[in-house]
Amino acid sequence: MERKVLFIGNSHSYFNDMPQVFARLCKKGAGVNIDAVMLTHPGMTLGWHMEQYYEVRYNLLYGHYDDCVIQQGAHPFPGYEATKEALEKLLPLCRAGGARPVLAMTWAEKRAPEHQAAMTDAFLRLGKENHVLVSPIGMAWESMRKAHPDCELFYTDGEHASPLGDYLVACTHYETILGQSCLALPAEGIDYRQGGETELIDPQKVACTFPEDEARWVREAVHEAVHRLKENG
Repeated sequence: MERKVLFIGNSHSYFNDMPQVFARLCKKGAGVNIDAVMLTHPGMTLGWHMEQYYEVRYNLLYGHYDDCVIQQGAHPFPGYEATKEALEKLLPLCRAGGARPVLAMTWAEKRAPEHQAAMTDAFLRLGKENHVLVSPIGMAWESMRKAHPDCELFYTDGEHASPLGDYLVACTHYETILGQSCLALPAEGIDYRQGGETELIDPQKVACTFPEDEARWVREAVHEAVHRLKENG
């Protein structure tokens, strides 16, 4: 089985090669080959992406994507209204091109966990209003921070994801997009910090594994968040 997935977003989508981590997990966990493609620009919001309308239009109408993972700006989060406005332009393109839209619920900054409530509420509301899948990353992230505060999900800037944080993101996309449990996935990811510019050219030199306990806690938090989202409709 094969799926072609477009990621639209910013550095929170591409950090630690998260789409490739997702693709590897899909291959090893479900035997699904993922062709992961990105339209990502650092620091940019969905509103900015829709100002580049013809770039997005061409990709979605002619790219033959199965899924489009949509990530809004996160730090600061532009809010419900700005996200809704961008989706009103983006979702018709997804549907016209045959790509199933998936909203990536972002996570709050390390210094301001109280920001998660607005993100969660906005994405859940937009998902229901538009009949769109939501990948509940922020919900799983919040659960992990509360249950296992010593597990570092953040990069050193307190905003981007650490390798373990991006493993959480990839696991959430796995369970949301494939509809299969992530609980048995391998504890494998990618860590930019393992090498300099030369090493970054070789994917094998930035591959990493996680302590099994930490990876299991992440998978359990993801599985619970996805299940909770389904229960709440």
